[in-house]
This record gives sequence, structure tokens and C-alpha cells, in this order.
Amino acid sequence: MSRARARFVANRGAVLGAVLVIGLLGIALLAPVLSENNPLASDVEHGLSELGAPLPPSRDAVLGTDQLGRDVWARVVTGTRTSLSIAAIATLIALVIGVSIGLVAGYAGGAVDSALMRLVDLVLAFPLLLLAILLAALFREAELSSSNAPVFLTLGAVGWTTMARVVRGKALVLARSEMITAARALGAGPARILVRHFLPNVAGVVIVVAALVFAQNLLAESVLSYLGLGPAPPSPTWGHMLYEGRAYYRTAPHLVLAPGIAIVIAVVAFHLVGEGLRDAFDAREARSAGAR
Repeated sequence: MSRARARFVANRGAVLGAVLVIGLLGIALLAPVLSENNPLASDVEHGLSELGAPLPPSRDAVLGTDQLGRDVWARVVTGTRTSLSIAAIATLIALVIGVSIGLVAGYAGGAVDSALMRLVDLVLAFPLLLLAILLAALFREAELSSSNAPVFLTLGAVGWTTMARVVRGKALVLARSEMITAARALGAGPARILVRHFLPNVAGVVIVVAALVFAQNLLAESVLSYLGLGPAPPSPTWGHMLYEGRAYYRTAPHLVLAPGIAIVIAVVAFHLVGEGLRDAFDAREARSAGAR
């Protein structure tokens, strides 16, 4: 683990991503402190120009105001908390589903493996974005539209396939190892083997894939919010801010640039962390394989 950590630290891109991730988490946690203005409060009298147009960035509004006179900085900061929390819960759901299916498929093999992999293929046969839109619409019809549940349930339900395939590949190798053969000979049952031997050995690859899936969920949440299938207004989200600002991209470009840059920074940050973790763990596993 110490060598993997050293390789991660030596990767400048990974370190940059980690710094950005820490900054985003800090913004999400300190959102109420970082902005004194209410992100939901409209100020038509002071937040709009004499012609009723959004105000550009100024000392009173660092990122300007939107078409309703609301502080864009306050909305971006609050949107950080919303987007990160949704992506985190969706990634956790995908992790639980994907790891469970991957471990069972890799350990059991045979017909069980084939059946579970056909399920993965079935999910992958649908365009993920269209499937996400369909599920989000169905969840909204189930009267869950007043919460963030439709979004993270949708993303979790469609985002587990990569995790399942990667974990299954690792589990197939472990199932043929001497360690597992010895555990079976000593009378260990399937549940004990999966928890005591499989999980610790797939933890590294799970962490790597989770970081990449997190980035994917951040982007997907923004797309759903842009299409009106994200958290219900007036809760500010980056995707919905993009949708609202699209009509003002010429006269008030800050309405598009602010949430757009936030989305790019967040997605790139988690991708950099995921790539850095992958390189660190892959190098460690390559050395272990060479030693054996």
C-alpha cells in the first residue's frame, strides 16, 4: 500500500485531481459559509439591471446574478453539494450491485456466471442515457419527484455494469488461486470465502472503478438536470443552471460559464484521481505477479 501511495503522489495529474476533489468537498461542506446570499432568493430590485437583465460579476455578486436576480455564486456553491451528494449515493448503489454480482459470478462460474453476464449484456444493450431518462421519468411518476431519490436511483440502476465486469474478471482469477483452494479444503463456506478472501483482494480495483463511476455520475446528473429530470426546482443544480442560462449565453455568458466550468472541473478532477489510482494499483499488482 505504501508503494501504491508513493506512485500516486508522484503522479502530478493525480495529485492535481486530489487537490481539486478536496476543494470541491470543502465547498460542498462549507456551502452556507462561503456565500451569505440565499441561493433561492430572488432580488428583482437590486439583482437585475434597469432593463431587467442579469447583472455581470461584481463585488456584490462575484459571479453575477441570473434572470431572477439570484446570486449565481451562491447557486453554484449550493449546486456543488447537491451534485456531489447525488453522485456519491448513486456510486454507492452501483458499487453494492456491481461488486455483489461480480463476486458471485466470478466465484460460482458456470451457469451462474453466464446468467449474470447476460444480465449485464442486457443492461448494456440499451443506450445508458436513454435508459436513465426512462427510469428517471418512471421514478417521477412514482411521486418521488419532490426528492433527489429519482436521480440517484436512476444513476445507480444503470451505472453498476462496469463495476460488475471488472470485479468478475478479478474474481475469476482469485477463484483459481491456491489461496481459495486452501480455504475450501479447510472447510470455509462460500460466504466466508467471499468476505474474508475475495473482498480484500478486489478492494483496489473497486476503489479505482468507483472514482471513475463517480465522475460518470456527476456528468450524467448534470445531463438529467438539464433535461428537467434532475432534482425538482428551486433546488439549484449545475445542469439546471445551464438549462436556464442557455437563453442568455450572448448577453449574460456567466450564466452558462459558471455551472459549465464547475461541471468540467468536477468531472476532470475525479477522472484524474481514478486514473492515478489505477496506475498506482496496477503497478503494485504487476510487481506482485512478477514476484510470484
